[in-house]
Amino acid sequence: MSEFRRNIKGRGASSDPQQRFQALHTKAEPNEADEYTAEADKPLLRTEFIRDTSKSVVTENQSPDIPFTYSVNPYRGCEHGCAYCYARPTHEYLGYSAGLDFESKIMVKEDAPDLLRHKLMSKSWTGEYIMFSGNTDCYQPIERKLQITRKCLEVMAHFKNPFGIITKNSLVTRDIDIISEMAKLNAATVVISVTSLDENLCRDLEPRTARPQARLRTIETLAKAGIPVGVNVSPVIPGLNDMEVPKILKAARAAGATFAGTQPVRLPLAVAPIFEEWLSVHRPERKEKILELIRDIRGGKMNDPRFGSRFKGEGPVAANLRQMFEIYARKEGFNLKRKPLSSAHFCRPGDQLSLL
Repeated sequence: MSEFRRNIKGRGASSDPQQRFQALHTKAEPNEADEYTAEADKPLLRTEFIRDTSKSVVTENQSPDIPFTYSVNPYRGCEHGCAYCYARPTHEYLGYSAGLDFESKIMVKEDAPDLLRHKLMSKSWTGEYIMFSGNTDCYQPIERKLQITRKCLEVMAHFKNPFGIITKNSLVTRDIDIISEMAKLNAATVVISVTSLDENLCRDLEPRTARPQARLRTIETLAKAGIPVGVNVSPVIPGLNDMEVPKILKAARAAGATFAGTQPVRLPLAVAPIFEEWLSVHRPERKEKILELIRDIRGGKMNDPRFGSRFKGEGPVAANLRQMFEIYARKEGFNLKRKPLSSAHFCRPGDQLSLL
């Protein structure tokens, strides 16, 4: 009998794989009736929101591959459910799985605005650039209700501290009033990730994100508001969406994006089996070819964690992907590097500069 696999409506993962830090693992046995039940009739996996009591919210990284040092992630776990998400293994540190738990058990940092304000008030802080989010999306669906990201941006604007945002959600346009004012000070920028222009692929691969045309409209809305906006064509998955790179760049440039970046897919730790399972469920006829191409850019493995390689890949397939992106980005008139943001206006409440 073939291995049971299922498509869970609205979710990228199909299971909860065993996680690294627990010796005991439980696994639900398939119900024979599931194979004959229409997707619309199957029970939905509800999302649970859990209060995160972290005592700090600004994270510092020292990776030579990452173009920012500081980031703020108002949420841990992500309801967007992207099957390839490199952040999935971080949920294992919380005692959850990188699979369905990552998408359905969301840690909420309600105190993030206050913790951020405390950090910016520190005398050692000099207005360094902060990225929202860098790990999980700061505009995932629950943000519409909780507005934690918006409150954090209000803190950033109060201190005139430069920030960047990367998201797949059109909800970012809600905060144009804050972002555009900071953009006038050369202190804000937004990057919209566009993985595919194919509605069906987007629905399967990134189930709870904004659809492709909505993301393009988001780029257009932000650009018209005077906000520097870029497109992140990532991840590029050879054999699945690599052929779309020229079309994505062309559409994003027409919408108003002025800079662009890209990365090939990387599948660290538990992400590899989750993505392999996704292929089995959603693209079984292309699974082996896609995995073969991924191994080609990762030295025969599913992931290469080495600095300098993990965000670029190696070998002829990776080189061709980079060359294709650079050719079409230049053709469309993109800048491949972002304009540096300025900390010149940074000030703490009560400082002399803030009274000017």
